[in-house]
Amino acid sequence: MPEPASSQRELQGILNDLPDAPMNFFNKIRFSLRDLLAGQFSSPLARNTLWALAGYGMRLLVQAGYFILMARYLGVKQYGGFIAVTALVSLISPFVGLGSGNLLVKNASRDKSLFAAYWGQGLWITTLSGAGLVVFVVGLCLVLLPRGIPVIAIVLIAVSDLIFVKLLEMAGWAFQAFEMISKCAHLNVLLSVFRLLGIAGLALTMEHPNFLAWSAVYFAGSVLAALIGVIWVTRRFGKPRLPLNLLRGERSEGFYFSVSLSAQTIYNDIDKTMVARLASLEAAGIYGAAYRLIDVAFTPVRALLNAAYPGFFRNGHHGIQESLRYGRRLLKRAIPYSILASAALVIGAPLVPFVLGRDYAGVGEALRWLAVLPVLKTIHYFTADSLTGAGYQGLRTLTQVGVAVFNVAINFWLIPAYGWRGAAWSSIASDGLLALTLWIIAARLSSAFRSKFGQTAFMASDAA
Repeated sequence: MPEPASSQRELQGILNDLPDAPMNFFNKIRFSLRDLLAGQFSSPLARNTLWALAGYGMRLLVQAGYFILMARYLGVKQYGGFIAVTALVSLISPFVGLGSGNLLVKNASRDKSLFAAYWGQGLWITTLSGAGLVVFVVGLCLVLLPRGIPVIAIVLIAVSDLIFVKLLEMAGWAFQAFEMISKCAHLNVLLSVFRLLGIAGLALTMEHPNFLAWSAVYFAGSVLAALIGVIWVTRRFGKPRLPLNLLRGERSEGFYFSVSLSAQTIYNDIDKTMVARLASLEAAGIYGAAYRLIDVAFTPVRALLNAAYPGFFRNGHHGIQESLRYGRRLLKRAIPYSILASAALVIGAPLVPFVLGRDYAGVGEALRWLAVLPVLKTIHYFTADSLTGAGYQGLRTLTQVGVAVFNVAINFWLIPAYGWRGAAWSSIASDGLLALTLWIIAARLSSAFRSKFGQTAFMASDAA
């Protein structure tokens, strides 16, 4: 049993250290950020991350321009209608292409000679499946969304996002397969620039641009960007080939990718559509604007994930332990930034209405509610990509589907009772549940790997 004098000295030491604890914490964050952004510039991953970050940053600056113009010129009700339509379309869009983009990255990152076949397959399947889903999603919007949204606007948005934006994404997947992230960055900026030019043109030529006019320029920008992207990839890497039997061996995996992306979209975006339906378009506008700012804060982590995605497949080719180790190294660098970003969102929330206008006064409160999401998203994205790279896409998909069902179920209870605040609680609960479940699955798989192959090889690889 310790002496009283010794216990008093230990207690006094702890009390003396308390004032320095916050500063020590932020110093750890500062040094982690320095390592993330300034360390190992010579590595391809660091260069690709910086390129992706630059591309996302430029796109966000451009998007901020047309986001502010849209919010001010359309008003909270019409902007809420736009958010509701795009959110519902985004629920269907992952099934366009049936996972062709992910399969392109997976196979071409391991064997470059397969690129032409997977590029041709991706373009063909994306166009056919996109056209078929346009009809379905337009009917879905007419049934589920409030009346008053122009049908032509819904059609233009659906064709834009389900065909042309997906073709542009295929071009991005192609560059990503060759780890040419700088070209992906150019494509990301290109689409946003066209949309900014469109809404700026409307603002200059129309006194009060409406939802339909904005949908038209939204569509035109998508068409131009998609054509440029597809032509660019074809001229850079050669003409696509179309082996119709290529997908047969990977049909289930491609379907898993599609379902996984759809589930991810559901627990990220279905609440915006449900708020519009179960609460009001004004509430959807407030919640949608706050969530857009959460996406902005998550951009640096998304850039790292984008740059690292082919690496998950290369490391995962050697087993789950390698992909998890790769993901953990990256997670240690990303999590301090996410904590700092969440704190910045809370502190900066009161400034939002000064930028967007008085109609968006509620966005500041919504932003404070949602501020924890960057941390939760950082945890579950790196764990999920580790599973995907090692060939456990089915487990990832099953988990995401379960969380999506959970999200929709509690939204039916929370949104009618609490409006957008209920949607915020649902988002936090869903991302937290996903992070916890994926972490448990990864831990179980890691434990099984150690049991099967023994501790010796594991410890040796860790030491190396």
